[in-house]
Amino acid sequence: MHVGTFYTFNRMIWGRYLLLTARLQNYRCRVSYHTKRHYSFLPDDVKSLRAVVNPDVSKIRNIGIMAHIDAGKTTTTERMLYYSGYTRALGDVDDGDTVTDFMAQERERGITIQSAAVTFDWKSHRINLIDTPGHVDFTLEVERALRVLDGAVAVFDASAGVEAQTLTVWRQAEKHHIPCLCFLNKMDKPAASLSFSMESIRQKLKANPVLLQIPVGSGRDFTGVVDLITSQKLIWKLSSAGGDGRLFESAPLNQSDEPDLLQEVSEARAALIEQVADMDDEFAELLLTDFSDNFDAVPSVKLQEAVRRVTLARKGVPVFCGSSLKNKGVQPLLDAIISYLPAPNERHHDLVRWYKDDLCALAFKVLHDKQRGPLVFLRIYSGTLKPQTAVHNINRNSIERMSRLLVPFADQNVEIPSMTAGNIALTVGLKQTVTGDTIVSSKASAAAAARRAHTDSGVEKKHGEHATVVLSGVEVPDPVFFCTIEPPTMAKQADLENALNCLQREDPSLKVRVDPDSGQTILCGMGELHIEIIHDRIRREYGIETHLGPLQVAYRETVLHKATATDTLDRTFGERRHVVTVELEVRPVDTTAGLCDVAFTEEAGGQLSREMKGAVENGMHSSYLQGPLLGYPLQGVTTLIQSVHMEPGTSPAMVSACVSRCMLKALRLAGGQVLEPVMSLEVTVGEGYLGSVLGDLAQRRGTVRDIQSRHDDKVLLATVPLAEMMGYSTVLRTLTSGNATFSLELDMYETMNVHDQNILLKRMAGLL
Repeated sequence: MHVGTFYTFNRMIWGRYLLLTARLQNYRCRVSYHTKRHYSFLPDDVKSLRAVVNPDVSKIRNIGIMAHIDAGKTTTTERMLYYSGYTRALGDVDDGDTVTDFMAQERERGITIQSAAVTFDWKSHRINLIDTPGHVDFTLEVERALRVLDGAVAVFDASAGVEAQTLTVWRQAEKHHIPCLCFLNKMDKPAASLSFSMESIRQKLKANPVLLQIPVGSGRDFTGVVDLITSQKLIWKLSSAGGDGRLFESAPLNQSDEPDLLQEVSEARAALIEQVADMDDEFAELLLTDFSDNFDAVPSVKLQEAVRRVTLARKGVPVFCGSSLKNKGVQPLLDAIISYLPAPNERHHDLVRWYKDDLCALAFKVLHDKQRGPLVFLRIYSGTLKPQTAVHNINRNSIERMSRLLVPFADQNVEIPSMTAGNIALTVGLKQTVTGDTIVSSKASAAAAARRAHTDSGVEKKHGEHATVVLSGVEVPDPVFFCTIEPPTMAKQADLENALNCLQREDPSLKVRVDPDSGQTILCGMGELHIEIIHDRIRREYGIETHLGPLQVAYRETVLHKATATDTLDRTFGERRHVVTVELEVRPVDTTAGLCDVAFTEEAGGQLSREMKGAVENGMHSSYLQGPLLGYPLQGVTTLIQSVHMEPGTSPAMVSACVSRCMLKALRLAGGQVLEPVMSLEVTVGEGYLGSVLGDLAQRRGTVRDIQSRHDDKVLLATVPLAEMMGYSTVLRTLTSGNATFSLELDMYETMNVHDQNILLKRMAGLL
């Protein structure tokens, strides 16, 4: 470009900028009660991660975004990053250019597959945010994120309310006792309904929603919200600032506003004050002593403090409204995150206090980078993390050197010199650490923490020595699908094994085993999509064109009735004779209770040493892995060890072998029964296609639980055996011409009927 042209262009840009600034200043002077709040820098001024605030622990928020698939989690995250000044442009899921969906598979499919962490600041607070998947196949990503977070934002499609996967992630949050906010997204949809969404939260989640905003307008006319705490009306006029939602008008309600809106806000605020008073004694006392004549006169600050106490105590969940795609309502949601969700020091982690100022961190996620090797995400609970230092892994009993320390920002990370307690860090150099490991500064600090714990007699009785120093890990669900995987040539076998080892370390819900009879490698995963994504990653990231065998379902087995068996094992090795006699009883229990257990009679338990009890339990657990019918793992079986008699000098290995043999006898006497995984299915479909969908479900051995109406659609709730759901998405798309959506969730293992079990037995025997 010519120099003169450049200067002319530069003057034009600055002239327009100064003119815009002057007009805004003039606008503010002329209208006294309408002010525009600018929440970020100019679009060209993008913040650097190196400049992210590093405040006191009280101003840190570790939060997760969780929801059903396609509720708008990633879009909401994208707006948060944009308004806080850390991205230059608004990303779009459909365009495949969002920050947190950076995997090729995520951008092609328009879904979140793995959780992604980002760090940014908002109003002098540091927010460490994890965007989680909404698909049931990747529920482990939600589980391990919630394990290390302090709060969560549950995003809802305001036209659908609580959906199938919403229930799953909500239960996960409740298990970890995480305070939540609710964000009713997509309020601009014609079918969006505040009352319907509130009722679904109340009925399906059994939660206590606390409404803090009233939408202004509905459907396409949705323009903003009214804050019930401050009685401020927030309006987004997107035609004025290029439609990006950075600027919005904030003004107190006045008598010139619509009478219906004023009436609705007045009633909603009165209901809010009454609801909060019922849940918070301190606020109720304030009302009765100082504002008994007029509850509405209570200061907004006092009401906000009470809502915060209610949220942290998990007595209620604040509810907010907006439309992330239309750039409305996200900034107040960010304000709510720092106002209502807890700081790390407000969450009580009993085990951490014994470390005092020493380092204690939990590894909750591992990624593999071709250049840097394994990248380990750590939640720091106490102490300070620094690069180029040695750390002790308690679970592996190993010392590793951490070479680099990074601030996570999806796939773009920035190196930093240190990280303090309460934060989430990304580390390089921890080659042995896996998900769920506890990282401390040294063996000495772990021993010191154990000594401090042992001085507390109540804790010692409750937890024991091991639990005092190791943080609880991440619960990994059992796989429900499996298939064979083969390399293109035997020369690629070693490369395939390396790829599978790396992927297993990244994704603990992926299991790999070798069939002892055929020698084939078996992939075990959480669903069709899970296996498909793993197959695609092996091809793209490791350059191996593998072949997958047909998908099979992970059945289980149980017993039909009670049976007792006795067995004796007598072996001589050299000059040493091993003799053991075992008597035990197996009986069926509720198959929904989960796995099997072992119990001892008082006589048997009293005469066995700890070592021999361990040998008996090892023999039992190995028997539980292979049922008598088809060799599937057992479920819903309890075993009572009635007696164990052995000659002096009998080895524990012989005891285990005798128990396994006796168990096999008992299982054959008790009779076997196949259990199959059954899925909860939710299909949203137009009424005109309902008959076709019901007919197809009948052919799949489905059981319809309920048919509900949702606006102009029907919501079909059913249970269907997982084995019958292969390729269901394609069939449903064909039946409804693409006008239906569905979601699946593992419900339970149920007893297979005799006819279907006989067909399965014949198929497994090669007779069909």
